[in-house]
Amino acid sequence: MLINAERNTMHFKTLNNLIRDSKDAEVTIDNCIGQRFIGDGLRGKTITINGTPGNALGAYLDGARIVVNGNAQDATGDTMNDGDIFIHGSSGDATGYAMRGGRIYVKGDAGYRAGIHMKAYREKLPVLVIGGAAGSFLGEYQAGGIIIVLGLGCESEIPVGYFCGTGMHGGKIYLRCDKLPHDLPKQVVANDATPQDLQQIQAYIDTYCVEFGADREEILSHHFFVLTADTKNPYKQLYTHN
Repeated sequence: MLINAERNTMHFKTLNNLIRDSKDAEVTIDNCIGQRFIGDGLRGKTITINGTPGNALGAYLDGARIVVNGNAQDATGDTMNDGDIFIHGSSGDATGYAMRGGRIYVKGDAGYRAGIHMKAYREKLPVLVIGGAAGSFLGEYQAGGIIIVLGLGCESEIPVGYFCGTGMHGGKIYLRCDKLPHDLPKQVVANDATPQDLQQIQAYIDTYCVEFGADREEILSHHFFVLTADTKNPYKQLYTHN
């Protein structure tokens, strides 16, 4: 199914109803101009978006595949449960907010608070891959899952903003860079990534490279750090009873 979202400045409800009512497994949206909530809670379909989707793209996604040939706005993949989102551009704030499964791949940069409140449970392992840099508060309150920041195009810089990992109490953050952020909270442990660490994320890097045409060998030849939470009750000073 092909939908021209610009026709008569299509309202987001109209657009989403067309997607849900379509019997086709593949839906293409041309001239997307900021319509919100595209693909929310969807499963079993592939949506290709030509243009710029609005906020909450793929929120509560439950197994569908979304490809954006352009940038995305805020809250992409909010609380998504399963599926894949590929953004052939950059993404706004709160990308992957509270995601609990599935995978988001951003070719370029992500805004503030990417991966905030990510969580994992049993077989569910959310993964967020950012090809460029991420804004401040990356992985804030992260409870599970994997965040990977490749820093492509900014190898001489630290590819995250301020307060990376603030409140982190689970999961892992991989940073492809030579220097750590200077303001990592004391509850976050940073180590050089081992070959075993890199093996854990190799499949996600391979997928990134295939989708966006990146050089896998160049990416893996660079140094990585892995950030994890201090498991020795790092926030006990915040509570009355311990």
